[in-house]
Amino acid sequence: MKVLATLLASVGLVSAHGYVDNATINGQFYQFYQPYMDPYMGANKPQRISRSIPGNGPVEDVTSLAVQCNADAAPAPLHAQAAAGSTVTLRWTLWPDSHMGPVLTYMARCPDSGCQNWLPGSSAVWFKIKEGGRDGTTNNWADTPLMKAPTSYTYTIPSCLKPGFYLVRHEIIALHAAYSYPGAQFYPGCHQLSVTGSGSTVPSSLVAFPGAYKPTDPGITYDAYKPTTYTIPGPAVFKC
Repeated sequence: MKVLATLLASVGLVSAHGYVDNATINGQFYQFYQPYMDPYMGANKPQRISRSIPGNGPVEDVTSLAVQCNADAAPAPLHAQAAAGSTVTLRWTLWPDSHMGPVLTYMARCPDSGCQNWLPGSSAVWFKIKEGGRDGTTNNWADTPLMKAPTSYTYTIPSCLKPGFYLVRHEIIALHAAYSYPGAQFYPGCHQLSVTGSGSTVPSSLVAFPGAYKPTDPGITYDAYKPTTYTIPGPAVFKC
């Protein structure tokens, strides 16, 4: 009975939060890193386009390097090929309906050799390509559609981007306790793209993670239970 109780508690923990489970990119399905399976696969560990994550729990220190791609995120061996201007569909595990907050997506240009051995560190390399917050003062948030199955989120790769390798940083910021202890919760994850096309733009006005958000930003300390407008943290969205 004790073992059964432990197993049931583990199942409850696994289902408590969330992460991106899979994606469709350029018409191809990609299974993302599975934190409760991949580390135990040994020699059969699958190769992914998404960087490793430790589990479905949050990063709670906005000044930590973990806020970039998650704690101890390791580069992935593969890239998904996608054309600039095309749409990527991400599917989260079912998101808890108590964890209201914004959804944000960034990109960073990797070295010409690829993203598979690259760690951005604290360098300013990121530009925001999509953001969504609160719909006025309603209870409709950017993450609300992810609270009902099947979950789906899409972003568009900027059409003017110079071809090359890019790291995509995608996150939900849960604000259910942002105004009190323990504060806002960050659920970031990163995946790797090989972008094709005829564009020539290399975005400037880049930000770093950590650094793009401050612990005192209005969008980080926000009380989501009050009917007030919400200010999305971070830089403006890059536009071609």
